[in-house]
Formats: sequence, C-alpha cells, structure tokens
Amino acid sequence: MPDPDQATFILGPVRVSVPATSANLGPGFDSLGLALDLRDHLEGEVLPAGLDVTVGGEGAGEVPLDESHLVVRAMRVAFEACGVSPSGLRLTCTNVIPHGRGLGSSSAAIVGGLALARALVVDGSSLLDDDRIFELAATLEGHPDNVAPALFGGLVICGHEDGDFYAVASPVDPRIGVVVFIPAESVPTAVTRGLLPTQVPHGDAAAAAGRTALLVAALAGQPDQLFRATRDYLHQEYRRPAMPQSLALVDSLRADGLPALVSGAGPAVLVFSAGPDSDLTEMLLARCPAGWRAHHLAIETEGARPT
Repeated sequence: MPDPDQATFILGPVRVSVPATSANLGPGFDSLGLALDLRDHLEGEVLPAGLDVTVGGEGAGEVPLDESHLVVRAMRVAFEACGVSPSGLRLTCTNVIPHGRGLGSSSAAIVGGLALARALVVDGSSLLDDDRIFELAATLEGHPDNVAPALFGGLVICGHEDGDFYAVASPVDPRIGVVVFIPAESVPTAVTRGLLPTQVPHGDAAAAAGRTALLVAALAGQPDQLFRATRDYLHQEYRRPAMPQSLALVDSLRADGLPALVSGAGPAVLVFSAGPDSDLTEMLLARCPAGWRAHHLAIETEGARPT
C-alpha cells in the first residue's frame, strides 16, 4: 500500500533562507522593519516517523531540539493550515543571525519554518500564499514589524488594526547600507519591552510621528535626512537600564552626527551608512567596542526564499 505522505509531500529535502531584520529604526516603534543581508538557512524533509532537529551556528547547544523548537512550532502551524500532518520530520538549521540581539532571530525562525513547511507540501503555495504566511507569522510573533521584512524583504511599514495585520512595502535608496554593532551578551525582548511606560507625553508622540514620516522619505531617496529622521522619543531611553553600553554607543555616534539607533529591542546598535568601501563605513567599523562584533550589511531586497 503506498505511503500517503508520498502524495502529499515533496520527496527529498527542501531548503529556504530567511534574512535578519531590524525593527523600529529609531522612531518607528512597532511600525517599521528593514531586512538585512544576513541569512539563516533551513533544510527540511518528511520522514516515515519521528522528529530529528539539528542546529548549527548561532544558538547551537542552547535552543531545544524537540517540538518546542520555534521553527518546528511554526512548521506545525503551516502544516495545519494546509490541512496535512507529516508522519515524521527532519529539520536542519544553520543559523547566522545572532539570538537575543534585536536582529529578528525569532521572526526569522517563524517565517523560515512557515515557508519551509509550505515548500514541503505539494501545491503548498496555492494552499498558503504569502499573505496567509504573513498573518500566521505575525500572530505567532505577536507583532508584524520583524516578520514582515523577513517575509517580504526591504523596508516595510506595518501594524495591527481591527484584528488584522497589514504590511506595505516602501522603497530604499540603493546607496544606503548599515553597520551593525553586536554585543557579546543578549538581552531578552520581554525585559526591554517591560521597561516601557504605558503612556508617553503627547509632544513625544507627535515628534515620533513626524520623525517616522521623515525616515520613510529619507530611506527612499534623501539619505542626508537620516540623522534627523532617526531620533527616537518613544522607547530607547526607557530601555537604557537594560543596555547601558548600547545606549552609550548610540550617544557617542550621534554626538558625531551619525544616524545611530538601537536595533529592534536591542542590544545591537545600527548605523546607516554608505557602501562597504566608503570611508564612513571603514570609520564606523573601527569604532566597534572591545568584545563586540561589527558588520557592514546591505539592505536585503528579498525576504524568505527557496535555495
């Protein structure tokens, strides 16, 4: 009797990659997200039985290797949405995105798991289109600002209204790249979000709205406005107790007129720059604090994709 999985699932392994992301970008709290050219790679295969999870790179030896693994959980959600359930599963994760640093590692895991499961299902794209993947990813993550660029690539303006998540792409000037400074220690997002007040002054909210609008225009083609546009009023200062070194680095860079900000919930620091061979980029890389890592990254125009 033929194995029913053979008719439902793709034979052999499938592979996807998904980019790192930076949310907020200073003033765009919970509304802006940007994909970066740093990718995790996932490989999956349907087995006759069991669950086999292997993790290499970032998170190896730290993340669970059972059903609680975030990629596995996302895959199960996608399989359920497609109306299928594999008898067994093999997952191999080669992680490059640092965990707990504000570069979207959890969103990459969620989007990657959903995309990988869809790719394993025969006619999966017709059963689960990108809009549905986005809805499932945002629901799993709880907010869309990282999962949207991880799925769609580029700069995405997103939010949650009347029970629905939305994501709208916006152009990015190809001259713009970033330098990211990554500290050795992580800070849980739950800790940094817990430091935020329930209310902020009306003036701060108005200023943040204006800077967010300016930031979208600056990224689209007016990079000379990036310093002014990246000033934050809503979240970074409140998070200083959890990441004093990160905010001290932001202060130092901004004192020199550089568009620096906390990446996502931190503690990584991001600075907008020009191309990888520019004098500015070289100067920024040289300012990496001791014990940190620094990388120049291009803006990634593609989101999750098969490899």
